[in-house]
Amino acid sequence: MKKKLISVLLSTAMLATALTGCGDSASTSSSSGGAAKDDSAVSASGYKGELEIMHYSTSEESQGNGGSDGFRTVLANWDAANPDITLTQNVLANAEYKTQIATLAAADDLPDVFLLQGMNTIEWAKQGLVYDLTADIESSPYYADYNTAYFTPFTTEGKIYGYPCLTGGTCTVVIYDKAMWKEAGYDTFPSTWAEVEKAAEYFNGKGITTVAFGNGGKWQANSDFMSTLGNRYTGPEWFSSLIAKSGASFEDPEFVAALAETQRLFTQTDIFNADYNAVTNEDAREYYIAGTAAAFIGGNWDESYIAATLKESDEAKWKNIGFAVLPQPADATKAPDSQNIGLGYAVAINPKLADDPAKLQAAIDLAEYITGPAFSNFVASNYALGGLTKVADVDLSKFDQITQDFYNWSYVDTSTCEIYDSYINSAVWDVFNTDLQSMMNGDKTPAEVAANTQAAYVANY
Repeated sequence: MKKKLISVLLSTAMLATALTGCGDSASTSSSSGGAAKDDSAVSASGYKGELEIMHYSTSEESQGNGGSDGFRTVLANWDAANPDITLTQNVLANAEYKTQIATLAAADDLPDVFLLQGMNTIEWAKQGLVYDLTADIESSPYYADYNTAYFTPFTTEGKIYGYPCLTGGTCTVVIYDKAMWKEAGYDTFPSTWAEVEKAAEYFNGKGITTVAFGNGGKWQANSDFMSTLGNRYTGPEWFSSLIAKSGASFEDPEFVAALAETQRLFTQTDIFNADYNAVTNEDAREYYIAGTAAAFIGGNWDESYIAATLKESDEAKWKNIGFAVLPQPADATKAPDSQNIGLGYAVAINPKLADDPAKLQAAIDLAEYITGPAFSNFVASNYALGGLTKVADVDLSKFDQITQDFYNWSYVDTSTCEIYDSYINSAVWDVFNTDLQSMMNGDKTPAEVAANTQAAYVANY
């Protein structure tokens, strides 16, 4: 029997696993499905020797975390299917992983296989620290089932440097009370902001906030609103160009138009709670739970909290939970059913493995397998979550109706766009978030916000 070295640095606290801007998008309250062997695990034939992978799916983090549990499960299955390979797992807690992988990159001493953050792709590719996987990904037997939008943050100059991994969750979902909106005359949540403004006349007359929102932490307006509303004006190519530094600007007229619509909605209509810039998303969702707001805009972590709370405290209101995308602005022409969701890490490979073709192929087989159907089927069936590979005909029957509805809304019935502040860097978003909050108070113009953000982008990215 082969020997395996497993180095684990455990954190005493559960840590967020994927997206930097909007909470722990991979967490779920479902119980683990266990680490049952998957006989479909591919065998990386032709290589006998050692292979190292560095990741942050610790045993602690995998408890109740579908992405980490699935990652550990499929990794163990691949390991078992390849007895001639001694797989070394260097497993660190999330915060330690980020620090250590940056240190190793600076020393040009990265592991054979590791997790790559989208924000590092451009620089590490320029430095020759990551292997170009474009041909391997495009020739993969799973390629037809990949959600190719997830490759965006790991792509630069037309080349792809990683297989997106773990699970994704939205930062922008409209959660609404079906019964309240039915009483207002709407069978579903309105598809346009004009209709929401009309509904606000009804709800305000009853002393009810139409849509609750909290931007007290400044990041919420970015993660939970602008990166979806902006996509309605710009389309995905604009943000891809920003990531790649290939010509897009925050001062482009379509993005300024998105800022102008955001300012109008928050300062010139009666849709939102008056204290939206003072309260957090946690505060705002309590307005919805209490019934003083007919809808709420937040992330998938807010949905989990709201659903769990209402299921225990108000079953009738829980049964009336509905999900919708942001309404479409009148002057927007792109992606009316989009919501922002993404995978913040990808499985990448050290280009030094090219000196040993058999070992390189084993690494590619590993990366392809742990992000492929085995992973996506596991997290879909055990947690009602999704990964890189689309899963057809997911059996959701063991989950309650709200979980089923949210799965379909997240992964089946909507189109996806990127989460702005999962990429680029914090120096840019700190300026944008602060100015955006001021703009939502009416203290800055959209043009000023765009100019200041573009200056920060040029200076820091």
